[in-house]
Amino acid sequence: MEYLPPPEPGSQPEPTKTAQRRRTGGIGAILAALAAFLVKFKFLLLFGAKLVGLSWTFLLSLWIYVVVFGWKLAVVIMLLLLAHELGHYFAFRAYGLPARLPAFVPLLGAFTAGAPPQDLEQEAYIALAGPLTGLGLAAACYAVGDATQDRFWFACADLSAFLNLFNMIPMPPFDGGRIIGALWPPLWFAGFALFVVFAIFFHIPILFVAIIGLLGLPAMLAAWRGRPDPRAEHMTFGARLRVSIWYLATVLGLFFVMSQAHLVAAPAQGASGIGAW
Repeated sequence: MEYLPPPEPGSQPEPTKTAQRRRTGGIGAILAALAAFLVKFKFLLLFGAKLVGLSWTFLLSLWIYVVVFGWKLAVVIMLLLLAHELGHYFAFRAYGLPARLPAFVPLLGAFTAGAPPQDLEQEAYIALAGPLTGLGLAAACYAVGDATQDRFWFACADLSAFLNLFNMIPMPPFDGGRIIGALWPPLWFAGFALFVVFAIFFHIPILFVAIIGLLGLPAMLAAWRGRPDPRAEHMTFGARLRVSIWYLATVLGLFFVMSQAHLVAAPAQGASGIGAW
């Protein structure tokens, strides 16, 4: 390669004012565009900062799930839990209520804390938002699996529907308990019996059953002693009917997607779609 000799000092022409303006204008345009981006996406930036602030509970749970289940299943479980809890979070915000981003409890799931609404019907819908998000995600995974014929996506749909259906058990602290609490709290005792049968059938560890029982005990004792939520006085028949329809429709939808996905995912192990991982 041939090199040209460097120019002598003073032989290069000085930049013109027009070129300087172009450079200055280019920097100004970049700064203006950056400022517009920051203003436009201020919510996303703040939301991302909050997620980073709470990420330690996510990462801790992820690490424990990886140790117990392996990385692939652990990632799927955490994403399903995150989607479920974000459903609650955005439902709180849709009603104008302050809420914290999800916090994760290893091997127990996650929760989203927010200000209680003055209306029990709204509280029921906030509780429903998580399972409904899970239902939508399960249906989307099933659709991808049906399009690609990849058993992995059917297993994702199966797991998402199962976890959210489990969460619809009508006893506190499950979402189903909050929904039924807006209808008729004494049904919690039937829900507790259902939970015990569920735990026996699926061989759920007794420690998990005891923790769930202790978390739901205060609300169930209040119902036993005849101390209903004062907001129940404002629940009309129409409101109870609407909540009941949404509850039953969500349960049936989750059960339908789970049963359809399980038929395809189960052959991977013979008994559970989780074998597709």
